[in-house]
Amino acid sequence: MGGDKLSDVSEMGVTGAYARRVGERLRTIRRQKGMSLHEVEHASDQEFKASVLGAYERGERAISVPRLQRLARFYNVPVDQLLPPAPEGGFGSRLGGADGTDVTAPRTVTAPDAKVTIDLTRLEGLSGPEADMLHRYASMIQMQRQDFNGRVLTIRGDDLRTIACLIGSDLGQMVRRLDELGLRLPA
Repeated sequence: MGGDKLSDVSEMGVTGAYARRVGERLRTIRRQKGMSLHEVEHASDQEFKASVLGAYERGERAISVPRLQRLARFYNVPVDQLLPPAPEGGFGSRLGGADGTDVTAPRTVTAPDAKVTIDLTRLEGLSGPEADMLHRYASMIQMQRQDFNGRVLTIRGDDLRTIACLIGSDLGQMVRRLDELGLRLPA
């Protein structure tokens, strides 16, 4: 039973550290929007009180998921942009192999010249902030390349890393997400 208490204390420490990281991210987004705590309170018709938002930003209070969603809508950003990346060693983090490579990433996409082919027809059928961002980025690539076949698009390694960065993940997570969405076609 003593082990359970130790585990609870350890988890609270991790939770507290993560709450501080979430708070730092919330503060960064608010500042990027050029708003003070009081301006957020006023512009949100007092839905987000300056004192409470300040407590979230300092990591003194944990923000609930519904409230985080409302704050994301208020800031006009995807919810995931209000969250920091997973802590080192946590779920979704990069796990280094003996040679320092990302062992979570498929070997076929770790090289700088790696390419992934995505199904644009399938992408058109998806909705939501993530799909909208992918569609905009794919459209930008098509414009740059003057490639409008409309069915598939090959995304180069550098572009794939950029997309991963935009959604706050690493290369391996990005490729897995494309697979989950049914967007990646076999090489």
